[in-house]
Amino acid sequence: MVVPALAGCTAAVPLTAAADANDPACAQVTVHLPEKVGPESAPYERRETDAQATGAWGTPSQVLLRCGVEAPAVSDLPCYPVSGVDWLADQDSDDPDTYVFTTYGRTPAVQVVVTAEAGSSALFDLADAVGYLPNDGRGCVGVEDLPGTEATPAP
Repeated sequence: MVVPALAGCTAAVPLTAAADANDPACAQVTVHLPEKVGPESAPYERRETDAQATGAWGTPSQVLLRCGVEAPAVSDLPCYPVSGVDWLADQDSDDPDTYVFTTYGRTPAVQVVVTAEAGSSALFDLADAVGYLPNDGRGCVGVEDLPGTEATPAP
């Protein structure tokens, strides 16, 4: 008697594909997603998802990724460069313990939702895969990057 392998013991994480999930650049991101993300001391394992160009890590899910979201326009949200990828950061209005990071200057864009427990360390782990998206030349800027702004020496 052959005993079937226990495949699919955990259900796929239900996600909704982004509008441009079928963009070939998202396929590059998806095939390069890491098996683990998050805190080095206790990383989250990758899980199967049921939507194209998505990723999920942790049980329950602590990190969710969707490629193919609309690229954000200029924003007043905080912008953080992480290992060559710029991310706009926003706090989920429905859950103050959840943060939404969206790539800035990459088309199509990637959105990563992380719990406060996971923190932003997942962005470092995802930077290599997300780096396969074309960079459109835009990136995080600070006041010192604005035209006509000159650095003023300290007195």
